[in-house]
Amino acid sequence: MKFFSDTETAFRYKSTRELRKALWLFRIVGNPFMVKLGSALLRFALRIGFPVRWALKPTVFAHFCGGETINECDRTIGRLGDYNVLTILDYSAEGKEGEADFEHTKEQIISTIDKAAGEKNIPYAVFKPTGLSRFGLLEKVQTGVTLNDAEKEELERVKKRFWEICGYGYNKGVPVMIDSEESWIQTVVDGIVEELMFFYNKEKPMIFNTLQMYRHDRLEYLEKFIEKTGEKGVFPAFKLVRGAYMEKERERADKLGYDSPIYPDKDATDKAFDRATEILLGRYDRAAVCVGTHNENSCAAAAGIMKEIGVKPDHPNVSFAQLLGMSDHISFSMAADGYNVCKYVPYGPVNSVVPYLIRRAEENTSVAGQTSRELYLLKREIARRRNS
Repeated sequence: MKFFSDTETAFRYKSTRELRKALWLFRIVGNPFMVKLGSALLRFALRIGFPVRWALKPTVFAHFCGGETINECDRTIGRLGDYNVLTILDYSAEGKEGEADFEHTKEQIISTIDKAAGEKNIPYAVFKPTGLSRFGLLEKVQTGVTLNDAEKEELERVKKRFWEICGYGYNKGVPVMIDSEESWIQTVVDGIVEELMFFYNKEKPMIFNTLQMYRHDRLEYLEKFIEKTGEKGVFPAFKLVRGAYMEKERERADKLGYDSPIYPDKDATDKAFDRATEILLGRYDRAAVCVGTHNENSCAAAAGIMKEIGVKPDHPNVSFAQLLGMSDHISFSMAADGYNVCKYVPYGPVNSVVPYLIRRAEENTSVAGQTSRELYLLKREIARRRNS
């Protein structure tokens, strides 16, 4: 790798016009006031039914999403694939609460599995648990409140959706990643995913759970799970992320008077993330890891461990992942050096994806240095092209 500073490699798939648009977008995303104001206006517009598609689709949506349908994502999949960057299609309609919506999401995920089964540039399928279940139901289960008969039936339908998707992926030969949620519903999710992993991961890693490493209990969870799977001959498989709900987690803990599940500072989170990566890489022949991060140091550290212990960059049990429209300097540099690198490519109807876009914008403003790094690299590449 060229220490992630080679902007020509990082942005060679984008036109100068696209780079200028990205520069404009990141200037907005990097302004906390603009993000707060824009998020509030978008939420209000959706609530009153004001049309926002015309403004969002050619701008924010076009930069961070692949399209409104799977087929609309073909151009993005192809462009990324031309540079050995793989795609994970992520149906990103959020905030749904009805059974019909959950069934529709399930069918969308199954369609992404069909797409992946016939496309060499799509190695995984993925879904978010709350795309298949009411948040309130999972919260109630985790708190131990007794469910009524209707809720028990509802929970069984949720589990059935998980099993249908994972079973379909297994039969098609497409591994399935299951995203993480807030800590007060994650234990329930872990329980369902563990059952799936013990059932489907006996021969190879097919079901991935996601660990948010800003939680101070996740290293212990990982070590205990590895010990448990080793006894049963099952592949542990995890996507590692730092975490997406830091402010919400801390605010809830403070409001309800319990200890925050989040590390007190970024340094502790970084150490936990890198340690989890090291643990899984050390078992690469009997475990799988997707290093999901925009952190250059963590990617470089993982690549260094791989080299040290003799893991080839393209080993099938190791991959790296970043979001579409972000950290291209990591994705394209690592792909150029032969690593398995994926871009999460969100898709879905513009109005349905707005909550996802708002969440990503808010996350971006809370990650120190993320936006400034993007701006710096974009400016460098634009200047390089102007002077070349």
